[in-house]
Amino acid sequence: MDKKYLSLLLFCSVCFIWGTTWLAMEIAVESIPPIFSTALRFLIASPILILLSKIFNQPLFFPKGKNKWMVIVAVFYFAIPFTLMIAGEMYISSGLASIIFANMPIAVMITSTLFLGLRLSPHQFAGLFISVASLYLILSNELSIGGNNLLIGSGALALAVIIHAIMYVMVQKHCKDIQVITYNAIPSFIASLLLFITSFAFENITVQAFSSSSLIAVAYLGVFASVGGIVAYFKLGQLSTPFAASICFLIFPLVALSLSALTSGTVISDQSLMLLFPLLSGILLAKLPRNKLSLNLFKMRYKSA
Repeated sequence: MDKKYLSLLLFCSVCFIWGTTWLAMEIAVESIPPIFSTALRFLIASPILILLSKIFNQPLFFPKGKNKWMVIVAVFYFAIPFTLMIAGEMYISSGLASIIFANMPIAVMITSTLFLGLRLSPHQFAGLFISVASLYLILSNELSIGGNNLLIGSGALALAVIIHAIMYVMVQKHCKDIQVITYNAIPSFIASLLLFITSFAFENITVQAFSSSSLIAVAYLGVFASVGGIVAYFKLGQLSTPFAASICFLIFPLVALSLSALTSGTVISDQSLMLLFPLLSGILLAKLPRNKLSLNLFKMRYKSA
């Protein structure tokens, strides 16, 4: 397939998979406890990822001397954040959850600035300010409507974003040369085992109560979100620029909001919908490469001279 069309196909696939993931998590916890459903999700995904590591000839284990990071990644990238995400959706809509998680690039930029010494240009600082302020206004507006339950759900999603962002920085510092499938395969399996142990200890598991729709949703999360979304996104990053790939973070919340409105009639308030434009614009501005805006401004000035 032509590179341009393959990139477009991958871009649409990522936006669709990430957009539908939030609805799938919402359906999964309707009858399956959150820790158990997350454990089951990774138990489904890990054998597929292990098989893909063989097919694509990627190492199954982390390099010598970095094996401890397999456990760290399993706990702090997979087990805790993904459980927080799905647990949060017991209290908030899938659409609002996706809006919070769409700020992942912003959280990564902030943590990279703090811990990796990333230097931001003025337009990136402006983007950070606009996106953070817009998210604050959206959450403040929705919390005034939704009350304590919405506060719990939003807090769980925000904490998941923070942990993911910190893990991104740590991995960039200590494990940046590890292949993407290697990074996901064994750690997701370890995460599933740890989560099953935790679930049996703290959750009331009644398998007979699991609905078919929840089981299908967990299977979808395991196969498509945890495998298809990962492979498609990183392949997209190889074929296009990181900036182009990051545009997915602007599209998938719109997909999630549309699905939430169509399936359950759950929508955020009109004021929050209006704030989506500055929020997504701020993320776009922050992700714009340091020299991109200055180059475009130079060209505009040159043409007008």
